[in-house]
Amino acid sequence: MIYSSPSLIRYSAQAFHCMAIAGFLSIASPSSAQTLFGFDAYASAQQRQMETEFDALIDRDEMNAWLRDFSSEAHHVGSPKSKENAEAIADLLRSWNYDVEIAEYEVLFPEPLTRELELVAPNRFTASLVEDPVESDASTSNTDNLLAPYNAFSIDGEVEAELVFVNYGTPADYELLERYGVSVAGKIAISKYGGSWRGIKPKLAGEMGAVGTLIYSDPADDGYGPGDVYPDGPYKNDSGVQRGSVMDMPTYPGDVLTPGVGATGDVNRLRREDAPTITQIPVLPISYRDALPLLEAMGGEVVPEAWRGGLPITYHLGPGPARVRLKLEFDWKMVTAYNVIARMEGTEFPDQWVIRGNHHDGWNHGAADPLSGIVAMLAEAKAVSRLAQSGYPPARTIVYAAWDAEEPGLIGSTEWAEHHAEELQEHAVAYLNTDGNGRGFVNVGGSHVLERFFNEVMEDVEDPQTGVSVQERRRANLRINGSSEKIRNEAKNRSDLRISPLGSGSDYTPFLQHLGIASANMGFGGHSGGGSYHTMYDTYEHYLRWIDPGLVYGQALAQFAGRATLRLANAPRLPFDFQGFTDNVAGYLEEIEALADDMRDKTATDNQDIREGVYGIILDPTKSFGPPLPKPEVPHFNFAPLKNALARLTDAADAYESLALSGAPASARHNYLLYTSERELIREEGLTGRPWYKHHIYAPGFYTGYGVKTIPGVREAIEQRQFDQVAGQIEIAAQVLTSLAFRLDELVEH
Repeated sequence: MIYSSPSLIRYSAQAFHCMAIAGFLSIASPSSAQTLFGFDAYASAQQRQMETEFDALIDRDEMNAWLRDFSSEAHHVGSPKSKENAEAIADLLRSWNYDVEIAEYEVLFPEPLTRELELVAPNRFTASLVEDPVESDASTSNTDNLLAPYNAFSIDGEVEAELVFVNYGTPADYELLERYGVSVAGKIAISKYGGSWRGIKPKLAGEMGAVGTLIYSDPADDGYGPGDVYPDGPYKNDSGVQRGSVMDMPTYPGDVLTPGVGATGDVNRLRREDAPTITQIPVLPISYRDALPLLEAMGGEVVPEAWRGGLPITYHLGPGPARVRLKLEFDWKMVTAYNVIARMEGTEFPDQWVIRGNHHDGWNHGAADPLSGIVAMLAEAKAVSRLAQSGYPPARTIVYAAWDAEEPGLIGSTEWAEHHAEELQEHAVAYLNTDGNGRGFVNVGGSHVLERFFNEVMEDVEDPQTGVSVQERRRANLRINGSSEKIRNEAKNRSDLRISPLGSGSDYTPFLQHLGIASANMGFGGHSGGGSYHTMYDTYEHYLRWIDPGLVYGQALAQFAGRATLRLANAPRLPFDFQGFTDNVAGYLEEIEALADDMRDKTATDNQDIREGVYGIILDPTKSFGPPLPKPEVPHFNFAPLKNALARLTDAADAYESLALSGAPASARHNYLLYTSERELIREEGLTGRPWYKHHIYAPGFYTGYGVKTIPGVREAIEQRQFDQVAGQIEIAAQVLTSLAFRLDELVEH
């Protein structure tokens, strides 16, 4: 998993938190009489009986043994252990009667050679750049093939400059720095992890003129602030460093040298210096132990209150007088990525494929990320095989995939999806993804056509801690802790819980946003801390002690994802629902209208301040590189084409709803029209400036990275003040919604 900011739930508060939620939980079990969406009554009863047998086949002891073995050494792409794990996974799947291949791709993967960081003024300090082994965790002393802390796809470089503190390094942070009269031009930006994906930090710093970037985990966010640190708790200790890729994935993921095509041996490759997704400035992650002397030596204005961290210092903006020297060199080598692809052919619709994936490579030992997800997927795959042998073969073909090279940039899955793009667009019903797993609440993100489907799955899986359904536990949590009144009210009153739209961060990206295949990402979390994320402490010992003791939530994940896989494989009529889709899109359109109104009001206020010589919070204009310049006024946009298209789609969705709930059988052609409906939301020309991303409803944000931007063409044209493009983007978004409406008309008539 390449999420850049771990969960920050305070471990010590869990007991109280669960008691509070319990007050909202109604003790209920899934209704065995309920007819499943996409099934008639008879098929529903058969499916539920099969799922009862499926649950009994999940073996936590086997999962534990696999987790211990696969995490015994570091296993990043190109390492001996990564290949060994891939071969072991393939052997297991073959032993369960799957047709298995290992698909190999040759990809660029830099490993660190030189990492030097020192404070040269106003005093001297040399950063250790090491993580300390933990006596009670034997795995932390096993450093075979262990990668030192670094950011993959940083350029080589040696720079020396003053430091500027940029908070989380987001666009909003740079706007605030401008008001303080502080520039990073010619400086080294030091940023906290969090706020956005890590790759945005050097990307934006470089655009602002910085010559280098340092990223550290502040203990207020990811250390002793949220809870006890490892080994006394799950959180990051003072030497822990979050590794991770800084490849510019919002431009395109996958092998940096082969955008849009599979990285097979004979493909044409870009020159490294021409690859646009490698950073323009050097960047290095460091621990908060190494960050402390650097931040302590900084001067300038005191940071705003919201920017203050948890270190025992006064935080200053700079620039200087702290001056640092940073030197980085990498071994830019080609390595082989090993994707394990296992297939069980369907008995009725073999040309319709349900694809289920999880990556197998990690930055280090990788017990949580990704192996906790892999062992759940293997338990699921074994149980599916046993069901097939006992008389329950899947109606559609099921493909299990264990991806390599996810961590450096979704490389393994992207290369396979690009390599097989044409047949995937013809045959793929859906892509279901898991990554690392934890303890707590179920989380589902995905295509909104699957929202009703996943709510039914949530109803039928029991939460191992509370004994109620995972849906009821999640609903109770949202009723208490939802981040807005709207979310809290919907948790009480909306029949289906919303699933989150997908940005990026794991292997669903090439399937959903490049190929237009309905996709979902599933997992549990929120009660296990995030301190081991991408550090050397992501070990078997840490995972079993702090994240999922006994692998009870690993079992729950296998039951949850297994139901999703089997129901999609067996449903006589594919359980795609378009009313939930239109309801969510209506909300996104409301958000965009509110965004434009808020920007218009803020711009008017800011420009008035500038005209009157009031620069907000600049404290010392003598340090300014010039007052902020007035910004263009935000015009009023005509959203009518998009609203009309949405109204047209809403009517078509309502018409299809009657058919979908009628219980009428669906032909193979009808199901084909259903599962290819997501393709109507992509356009071959892709998004402006990044044509690899073709989906016009979901995309990772250009300046958020993993964070999703819904209706991205319109939303980002407004956010980035490219106002001349807004009308054209509204028209494109209207066209894709209208295309989907025509598809629903065809389904009703078919």
